[in-house]
Amino acid sequence: MRVVFMGTPSFAVAVLRRLVADRWEVVAAYTQPDKTKNRGMKLVPTPVKELAVTENIPVYQPESCRDEAALAQLRALEPDVIVVAAYGKLLPQALLDIPRIAIINVHSSLLPQYRGAAPINWAVLNGDKETGVTIQYMAAELDAGDILLTKRTAIDPGEDAGQLYDRLAALGGEAASEALALLERGEAPRTPQVYGPQYQYAAMLSREMSPLDWAKPARALVNQVRGLIPWPCATTDVTGTRWKVFRAHVGEPSETSPGTILSADKDGIAVACGDGKALVITELQADGGRRMTAAEYLRGHPIQVS
Repeated sequence: MRVVFMGTPSFAVAVLRRLVADRWEVVAAYTQPDKTKNRGMKLVPTPVKELAVTENIPVYQPESCRDEAALAQLRALEPDVIVVAAYGKLLPQALLDIPRIAIINVHSSLLPQYRGAAPINWAVLNGDKETGVTIQYMAAELDAGDILLTKRTAIDPGEDAGQLYDRLAALGGEAASEALALLERGEAPRTPQVYGPQYQYAAMLSREMSPLDWAKPARALVNQVRGLIPWPCATTDVTGTRWKVFRAHVGEPSETSPGTILSADKDGIAVACGDGKALVITELQADGGRRMTAAEYLRGHPIQVS
């Protein structure tokens, strides 16, 4: 079965690596064009391109998938199945119609929950206890295609979105390989999605989501810290200096007004929250500084406790 893969970032790399390991016939990899990076303006290949070159898989990087030349090129590859994982662009119907059997997408949520750009982050931001990946048949509307299969996994209360991203990427590769086997045998099911008000759209993240509001419950702030890793990161200026907050946990009860610094020692920086509990910051980065533990920060920047 001839498989064309389409993906760009590290999430997609884990999927492609699993397809190669499972010996699927990947005849081509499509990925975004190389982009310039840093001051040298050197062109940097995408993570998927780097893996594909290593595995001797032909790489295609069209500027647009709507271009007739790009579509003709894809048709010439005669794919039975196209596997898409975080490719980075909406695909036109003309492309969706090309594969002989199906075009499927690896989505990092349990659809129909968290359609959209940032499903992993929103699962953590909302304090969900479980998430997973969905293999869906692609449709013209974003993340609206029928479901082929899902795989579930628990979210650890201390796990951040970056850590969950890596686990779901590996799970996505497992699910994609399993889906290909079902398609090859003609046994792949189709379950239509029913999208309703009980499901949340996973909108793109923004810097406006970063500031910690100390009037909120401590657990909600912990989820905010976890869910905004690696970007844009939770922030606070509780000491008058702006910090990015990378690690925090719920501390002891407190009757102090929200935003009050309760303690600052080797165990972290505890700040009173709106639910009568404390948020203990254990890892941070001050503007102009490096990422470090709170204990390291306090050695050079002692904090006056109220």
